[in-house]
Amino acid sequence: MPEGSSSPRTLAEALRTRDDEELAALLRARPDLLNPVPNDVTQLATRAGTRASVVRALERLDRFALQTAEALAVAPDPAPYETLLALLSGDEGDPDVEAALPRALGVLRGQALVWGGDDRLRLVRTARELLAPSPTRPSPTGLGPTVAESTSGMSPGRLQDILAAAGLPTTHDPVSAVASLTSLFTDRRRMGALLDTAPSEALTVLDRLVWGPPYGEVTANPAPPVQWLRDHGMLLPASPRTVVLPREVALHLRGGRAHRVPEPVPPAVGPAASASLTQGRPQVVDSTAAGQAFTALSTVEDLLQDWHEGGPAVMRSGGLSVRDLKRTAAALDTGEQMAAFWIELAYAAGLLAADGEADERYAPTPAYDEWLTLPPAERWALLASAWLTATRTSGLIGGQDAKGRSLSALGPDLDRSAAAEVRRRVLDLLAVLPAGTAPDPETVLARLRWERPLRGGTGADANAARSAADGSVDLRSRVAAWTLTEAETLGVTGRGALSAHGRALLGPSGPSGTGPDAARTPGPDASRTTGAGPDPVALAAAALAPLLLEPLDHVLLQADLTAVAPGPLERPLAETLAVLADVESKGGATVYRFTPGSVRRALDAGRSASDLHTFLATHSRTPVPQPLSYLIDDVARRHGHLRIGAASAYVRCDDDALLDEILADKRSQGLRLRRLAPTVLAAQADPGALLDGLRAMGYAPAAESAEGDVLITRAHARRTPPRTPPAPVPDGPPVPDPTLLGAAVKAIRAGDLAATVERKPAPEPSPNGSLPRSSSAETLATVQAAAMTGSAIWIGYVNAEGSASQRVIAPVRVEGGFVTAYDHTADEVRTYPLHRITGVAELADDSA
Repeated sequence: MPEGSSSPRTLAEALRTRDDEELAALLRARPDLLNPVPNDVTQLATRAGTRASVVRALERLDRFALQTAEALAVAPDPAPYETLLALLSGDEGDPDVEAALPRALGVLRGQALVWGGDDRLRLVRTARELLAPSPTRPSPTGLGPTVAESTSGMSPGRLQDILAAAGLPTTHDPVSAVASLTSLFTDRRRMGALLDTAPSEALTVLDRLVWGPPYGEVTANPAPPVQWLRDHGMLLPASPRTVVLPREVALHLRGGRAHRVPEPVPPAVGPAASASLTQGRPQVVDSTAAGQAFTALSTVEDLLQDWHEGGPAVMRSGGLSVRDLKRTAAALDTGEQMAAFWIELAYAAGLLAADGEADERYAPTPAYDEWLTLPPAERWALLASAWLTATRTSGLIGGQDAKGRSLSALGPDLDRSAAAEVRRRVLDLLAVLPAGTAPDPETVLARLRWERPLRGGTGADANAARSAADGSVDLRSRVAAWTLTEAETLGVTGRGALSAHGRALLGPSGPSGTGPDAARTPGPDASRTTGAGPDPVALAAAALAPLLLEPLDHVLLQADLTAVAPGPLERPLAETLAVLADVESKGGATVYRFTPGSVRRALDAGRSASDLHTFLATHSRTPVPQPLSYLIDDVARRHGHLRIGAASAYVRCDDDALLDEILADKRSQGLRLRRLAPTVLAAQADPGALLDGLRAMGYAPAAESAEGDVLITRAHARRTPPRTPPAPVPDGPPVPDPTLLGAAVKAIRAGDLAATVERKPAPEPSPNGSLPRSSSAETLATVQAAAMTGSAIWIGYVNAEGSASQRVIAPVRVEGGFVTAYDHTADEVRTYPLHRITGVAELADDSA
């Protein structure tokens, strides 16, 4: 496992020994190192050691890889492999740790967090600073500072007193005293003999500190057990009122183990207690999920149909008001949280957006009309794909952001960049189980916490890795729990188990794996499908299509003025029936009820009584009940008997007795009617209010135009301008594709060649050791000579933006103040102004 035959002295040297594939793997695992592309390996190593980059890399480690890094942070620097193994497995050893350590160390090396051979393992300095214990921040291992660190400010006399109390010979200097005390604490036999002489109460004090935190408060006159520990150096002063347990003492008491519970093996995802009901019967899961998928489609259609003529207004701060969310939830016959999920899903799929008008409102987009024309399976696949990759998190709605502001549906601040990765990873874990098997949710959450402990919120330093606004439970666990619920609601899972079309949605490659290596690096692109192959959306639609019921072209009319749709209806039938009747209940079969108001609605839309009779007779498998025929005829006979037009508004009717009846009705007083003629009443209300008022009184008036014709009222479909779906917020830089990786590695290699190539010494080297300078005459002469001999030279160059770089070029032509040369660094022919070349030198060995 060493990186080379001789140990490198720096991280840059270690990276320089890697081949192109290993460098590309580093850039793939840590894409933030590519922005911008480093000039050479030295710059790459410097960037890999910056605090922001190291923190991000640590956050993406699994638990055992992180425990390995934490153990290296408290080990001597450098540490041999055997020392690291002893810290993780303890004095008694651990076969699982021994088997898993090479993989974990390979991960740390691959991500440039650890470098050096097995005899000299080094953790990068920034990672050591983050993970090593300090007086203000305890180590995640619970260990404190070493004896040398704890005694750095102690007087020599006090050190000699500790040596005498511990039975050690006195020394002549503090350095040898610290070495002698450290040797005692790390010697298992002698340390055990010393502890055998300790009071039992002193051992109790040590037991409270051994697993951390290692600090404790003391009074000016400590109890005898504490005083004994202080006298023997097992508790050392950290401040006037605080003592600390030295690291060497704690490791002895722990049996050499840095962590209380090493976790080399990822926790397995186990089946739920109810999984036996569906295990081995994936067809039950698939049919259940297909039913949920159909319900999801119906719900989204109902939502957008409800907002067909223009939905709720957009709040000034953005998003949907609480009142409008409650109204939408009532219209969908669901809870507010679930209504928010459907609204956000339609928004993520690009079916819903704000119209951008002065009085801004939400409305369906033109993409909704195109979506309606697709087969049901394709419509569902588009919804599920949008859900899988979305970073907007509907589960946060109703909570508060970091500033205490309420989070609303369709509002800002709902994006959580980790949501897509967690959602994808949860489905991957479900796909690992046998078909038809539902997981135990707690085992899924435990696995996710193992894979991302710093982000999962269970590590010792987890509070620094999560936002306080996301609540006491870490966000990743909350998103995972929401994913299990949303997947069932959407039909990705059925009875808790992943369906066949849910597996297809993950893509042809399926889950990312089951072993620790797969669990370790789902990577920042875990929510994306990479590589060529069939489209997951098409695969999911193809898997779902045979499971969905074919739309029906008929209903069952019943004598109680209802119609039963025993399954999904064809779109024209469903749309007409939605106008003619009101939906009474939904489920496996939808029940529609005919009322005078619903029949009048159909007549207002331009249908005649004969049209309605023909429609029902054509699409009913049962005879049209007589009460329904009577209802249609009765409403049609009265429909339009009263005519309302615009004067301010008027009512005219050939039956003056009917007008007398209206005037005598107390409910008409608000309309402020008065008779203009035996057959005409005038009102001070507008025509719309007059129509609504008379209909509320039980009449069936019809609106008429200025020419006296009956106006047919049709639903006005309101659409937004073309809108693009909201783009997911990436969790850090995107993973580079192979082409970019190859080009970046090539550029780094070329830049490294220019930076490290051996040059002939300059006649007058710069005093500070920076890039050598040469005069204009020397530059021109050297470049012309290289062009004549066809040799390569080294140049220092400053571009128009003021960025300096080093390059190896082979000049071809020099004229007009420019040199045209083949640039080995860029691997192409370029032209450089001579006045921008700061220095030039011949190569000691022309190997370019």
